[in-house]
Amino acid sequence: MHDLVFDSESLNNILENKPVSRQEVSDIYQKAIDSPNDLFSASQILRKKYKKNTVTFSKKAFFNIINLCKDTCSYCTYKAEPTETKLSLMSKQQILELLLLAKKYRCVEALFVTGEQPEQKYQEARDWLRENGFKTTVEYLIHASELALDTGLFPHTNAGNLNYEEMKELKKTNVSMGVMLENVSERLTERGMPHHLASSKRPKARLEILENSGKLDIPMTTGILVGIGETIDEIIDSIFAIKKLNDKYGNIQEVILQNFQPKQDTKMRNEPSADEKYFKIVVSLSRIIMPQMNIQIPPNLSPRSYQSFLSVGINDWGGISPLTPDFVNPEFSWPEINKVDENSKKAGFDLKCRFPIYPEYFSSISKELRDKMSVIENEDGFVKEEYWK
Repeated sequence: MHDLVFDSESLNNILENKPVSRQEVSDIYQKAIDSPNDLFSASQILRKKYKKNTVTFSKKAFFNIINLCKDTCSYCTYKAEPTETKLSLMSKQQILELLLLAKKYRCVEALFVTGEQPEQKYQEARDWLRENGFKTTVEYLIHASELALDTGLFPHTNAGNLNYEEMKELKKTNVSMGVMLENVSERLTERGMPHHLASSKRPKARLEILENSGKLDIPMTTGILVGIGETIDEIIDSIFAIKKLNDKYGNIQEVILQNFQPKQDTKMRNEPSADEKYFKIVVSLSRIIMPQMNIQIPPNLSPRSYQSFLSVGINDWGGISPLTPDFVNPEFSWPEINKVDENSKKAGFDLKCRFPIYPEYFSSISKELRDKMSVIENEDGFVKEEYWK
């Protein structure tokens, strides 16, 4: 029995490594609405047990490769139309220039982001690909990934719903990949709901991508959006769906919990942002459902309080860039890395810079990629402090 005994039998069982059931999590949530302290304490004990006093981040440059997108989500400002000034169609030269600048800033991760299958919908995307010598966005991403490795950065691609063969090809050059599950609720895809015009966000489609990543043993980042009109049951179902996949394949390296923030030029501009107490409860529930998981929140989306999430179970800040904006949330600038370091220390945690792949997943990537990483890697599998600081 653990030193700290809670009133809740379920929480005590979790601390003794017993799996928690779907019903127990619902019950824990109901109690936490009035008094979340036991849940927060339990999640913190688990976090400390499996992650010690370390909190990690990835020092990245964000490559907004192409932001044309065949889907429309009612909360997204990333997508551009061909006539908009925010349209991004990066040329090979622009990619190379940003890679060289990122190297100068001692970034470790090259985050490659695109809209969803842009060439399916836009002639402009097909022309852009042809001008650069490619037929598909994925071919271009493979080229960009090779350039990144040659420059000494490590690619992490987030390009939406890639098929099995595309992911298999990208695995050769990417140390990890990502796709947000967002939510498993079919209700959120109905008319008037945020995913109605986004066929790629259909839960079955997203789960299939994650299933394929498991079959291919790709270290995968996924996560959920919190505060887009979902119910707590839909959140819990989504976390359990991620757990189920990870129990089967063991390749989900981290879960991002991203709090919705309304954006002015979207349909959901008048919706309130995610309530902080609710968000913290969701974070803690994720930790008790998946005690050993790497769990992150983006610090730029909780600018005034991100360090307080260290006491409810997170162990990662995700990618932070000293160089490029967050093109998905451009109105929220990244905190300075030295400030994150200072705030983490004040909360009793050591900040460590990681690769876009966590040390426990190194065996999933090729020797060639591992050899390239070893140049700036310390004995614990993190980035040498003298490199990133």
